[in-house]
Amino acid sequence: MKIKDLLCGLNIKTNYDDIDIQGITCDSRRVKPGWVFVCIIGTNTDGHQYAQNAYKNGARIILCQHTVNLPNEIIVPDTRKIYPAACANFFGNPSKKLHLIGITGTNGKTTSTYIIRHILEGNGYKTGLIGTIQNIAGNEITEAHNTTPDAYDLQELFYKMVKSGCTHCVMEVSSHALDQGRMAGCHYDVAVFTNLTQDHLDYHGTMENYLSAKRKLFEVCDTAVINKDDPYSKQLISGLSCKIVTYSIKSNDADYTAQDLRYKSDGVRFIMTGKNNEISRVKLHIPGQFSAYNAIGSAAAAIEAGIPFEKTCEALSTATGVKGRVEVVPTGRDFTVIIDYAHTPDGLINVLSALKSTITGRLIVLFGCGGDRDRTKRPLMANAVMESADFAIITSDNPRTENPSKIIDDILEGTKGYNTPYIVIENRKEAIYWAIEHAQPNDVILLAGKGHETYQILDTGTIHFDEREVVAEALKVYNG
Repeated sequence: MKIKDLLCGLNIKTNYDDIDIQGITCDSRRVKPGWVFVCIIGTNTDGHQYAQNAYKNGARIILCQHTVNLPNEIIVPDTRKIYPAACANFFGNPSKKLHLIGITGTNGKTTSTYIIRHILEGNGYKTGLIGTIQNIAGNEITEAHNTTPDAYDLQELFYKMVKSGCTHCVMEVSSHALDQGRMAGCHYDVAVFTNLTQDHLDYHGTMENYLSAKRKLFEVCDTAVINKDDPYSKQLISGLSCKIVTYSIKSNDADYTAQDLRYKSDGVRFIMTGKNNEISRVKLHIPGQFSAYNAIGSAAAAIEAGIPFEKTCEALSTATGVKGRVEVVPTGRDFTVIIDYAHTPDGLINVLSALKSTITGRLIVLFGCGGDRDRTKRPLMANAVMESADFAIITSDNPRTENPSKIIDDILEGTKGYNTPYIVIENRKEAIYWAIEHAQPNDVILLAGKGHETYQILDTGTIHFDEREVVAEALKVYNG
């Protein structure tokens, strides 16, 4: 590809030689001979500092906001805006050949993407998926490293989807990616808002900034599907120019509703209504009130994307859960172990309320908080656990560069004033072993926070850590 084709439509004023290029990246470590390196000023680092390294690695063009004193540098006003558009150009703007459905919100994004994909695929549409757990492009499934990938990786995924015959793509859209403009140039047929609760304030600073980042998705979509029950919904939709439809499980005054909800240990039963007075009974095989929200929002998105109401409801009844989301781990014992990704106060409240209403024994909750992340939510997570659990095990999550004991100190602030018994076991593996050893008949042990993750991030690096394997090992040790 010629550099002029890469920069087509980007209004570059600087003169440059129209040479051949082989790729583009903003990570100097990924540069290969003949590639373009883009110097992006990030939250923690400035890409201009790595221009020399990129040049040594073979970068043929340097896109920068000020001179880095290298051959073939092209100075542009804003490299962050240029980068995603240039990546799209490099792959031939593949997103324009796909029907994009984006989901944003604090909780429920992953499950919603899987449900929507299930509905679309069940109705004959080959559908790609981009999200927290994995990315699916045709028959190629890869592990995800970010909820929403880097702009180059994102456009490459779109390209692979188109090449494999996909007509649709369902994707999680994170607030970080929206704030950083990773999806610049993408237009969405449908965008879904699940909810907004405290998370990522270490990055956004305030809930207002967090909401503002989420809102950007709905400024580039044709139809917004909004959870009317969320207190931020009115503020979110105010002034939007796209078509707006709402969903609710608490009110009949929405375009799509779930009524007569009945919560069971193995799922939720409800009557779904559509905006054209359609009615259908749904038997969802995923438990919890939050699952009802995910189902009704996903169904609304699929219907707005063109799937008939009745076909959508039929597909809901065959949808299954997602790894790490209220995932039951086989034990062969008279107690139950459940793994869930809940890592926010609201996420914990949702899963705990769902479990509490269906169990006959004790609810034991093992949880921690991530390091180098929002400290203010740590006592709030403890509040959530103390209010619903019969016993709590406070442990480590992904401490990263923080001292795990300091994180636990923050968590313990949220236990004050509660009578719920708890124990502190800093080592997460030892904590899981303790839970298995002390489990009683009919107990439910919730391992919260890690979910689909098969690793733990420590200050010494990332180690393999799969809670399913740890549970299996503990069951062998304490074989009853």
